Amino acid sequence: MILIKNLSLQFGSQVIFDNISFTLQPEDKIGLVGRNGTGKSTMLKIIAGQTDYDKGDVEIPKGFRVAYMPQEVVITSEKNVVDETMSCFDYLDKLAAEKEQLEAIILDDPTAEDMMRYADIEHELLEHNFDKKRAQAQEILTGLGFDKEKQEQQVNQLSVGWRMRIVLAKLLLQDADFYLFDEPTNHLDITAKNWFLEFLKQGSFGYMLVCHDRYFLDKACNKTYELSMGKLTIYHGNYSFFLEQREIRSQYLQQAYEQQQREIKQREKTIERFRASATKSAMAQSMIKQLDKVERIEIDRRQKVMNLKIHTPQRSGEYVATIKNVSFGFKEKLFENVSFEIARGDKVALIAPNGTGKTTLFNLIAKKLELQHGSIALGHNVSVALFDQDQERILDPKKSIVEEVTASCPRAPESQIRSTLGALLFSGDDVYKLTKVLSGGERNRVAMAKVILSNANFFLLDEPTNHLDIESKEVILKALQNYEGTILFVSHDQDFVNKLATKIIELTPKGVNVYAGNYDQYLASKAATQHATTAQNKVAEKITPVKAKSTDKELYELQKKAKNAQNKIKRLEEQLTTAHSKLSNHDYGTPEYDMIQKEIEQTQSQLKSTSQEWENMQRTLESKQ
Repeated sequence: MILIKNLSLQFGSQVIFDNISFTLQPEDKIGLVGRNGTGKSTMLKIIAGQTDYDKGDVEIPKGFRVAYMPQEVVITSEKNVVDETMSCFDYLDKLAAEKEQLEAIILDDPTAEDMMRYADIEHELLEHNFDKKRAQAQEILTGLGFDKEKQEQQVNQLSVGWRMRIVLAKLLLQDADFYLFDEPTNHLDITAKNWFLEFLKQGSFGYMLVCHDRYFLDKACNKTYELSMGKLTIYHGNYSFFLEQREIRSQYLQQAYEQQQREIKQREKTIERFRASATKSAMAQSMIKQLDKVERIEIDRRQKVMNLKIHTPQRSGEYVATIKNVSFGFKEKLFENVSFEIARGDKVALIAPNGTGKTTLFNLIAKKLELQHGSIALGHNVSVALFDQDQERILDPKKSIVEEVTASCPRAPESQIRSTLGALLFSGDDVYKLTKVLSGGERNRVAMAKVILSNANFFLLDEPTNHLDIESKEVILKALQNYEGTILFVSHDQDFVNKLATKIIELTPKGVNVYAGNYDQYLASKAATQHATTAQNKVAEKITPVKAKSTDKELYELQKKAKNAQNKIKRLEEQLTTAHSKLSNHDYGTPEYDMIQKEIEQTQSQLKSTSQEWENMQRTLESKQ
């Protein structure tokens, strides 16, 4: 159990924590929420002993193991992934050395404390089986997306995202009693997120989790702690429960606040009247003292969510980018034969399985990497704005928010800069904060402001939702949905992809597959194709010529029907491919688009029913042969 008593912290005139007290139980699964800048990361650092505070106490029982994962940490290692992950057990070597020293003392004149320490060390060393730990490390790494080949890669060759997964793996291996996670899902794709979620749900440990993924918070947490205005409020339920209860509490506080304000104003009027009377001036002073003692109700004046508008950019040519026969690799090819076009107005999500080279292809298009083979050409009158996920490296730490944005967008009027920053939740004097003190989410909002004010007609967005709180995500999503330019983006936020994308480009080692529509439509198309392929393979495996000894007419007719069904499946697959190709030539939401989409859905339905017919035929054939 961890006790936090009367915790207070202030940065200048800003109160971060105002006499906060709470308890963390070993079985607690807590979501720590609050707007960016309310002190969520700072709270985790204080509990982990990573930063100081003004006053209060943090009490952790002796032997109670706490493990902490920060938002960003740089691993520089020449070890391979598995060996680096296992390095979290280096402390066992130190224990072995301490045991050797104690053995010498025990032979001479040991104290009771020496003997107890020696017994503890020996027990811990015996308890740890390195072979077992290595197998556990490989299992965790596999769950986080590292295949066998990637587990043998040198850490220094990996991207920041993959290195952060190693940090998470090392943390999970420590078998702590309580974990502190600061946005651990930022660098996880959907598959790895699901694995991590199941790991947390099945674990016997407790944790406090900062995360801006609504789905993840709902599934992973049974308590929600909200930081706001220096105070901590505890809700005994998941994120959805918290939203409902906060709204009820907010309405109650608003009513109580308004009632108190009316009473205060009435008292102040009375005091002013009494002050004017010589006989009642003493009574007025007494009332003033009483009024000063009243505990004022404070309400969280949540910033009104402003409408973030992206000005209509200059019109580009019909095709914004043309990618032809692009191949890329280091020692071995990551991908080859990549060809596709991005049309004006497309909002394209680039997705790929782990290790296929999604980020590499994005960086080639963004001209952050040099081409090895093929061509990437921008269309007529195309202007590009890039959102880079590594904002800590890009922002000037000596500049304030408004100075950073103004320097990047010198043609933007000051009024437009201030209104854009306001819509991105930087109000009042917030714009004068230095970028070096900003949280990850605040840095990303500054970067998004620079993109929006660029007046570019082609946005390249690399993980634009990383570190953003849910309110900020909604503001940016709405703006991008209404943007009249073209977008190519990479994101692991399934909800964001689903609501923004009008086209999905799936990268594979042998090229790309292009799907019209959003993420749900992409998954439906993949599922239908997979089902049809599986069924067709079953037919190919099971359909054999009628044995010579069998002359049964019914058997012959059934086999003939199975062959016909196989031909029908082939035709339906060709129709589906053609329809998808036609769909990409029409704008989303037009009558032509809707008509083709309806045709696709009908074809997918026929594929599914025909596949079921095949399977039924095969079972009958097997029973008759």
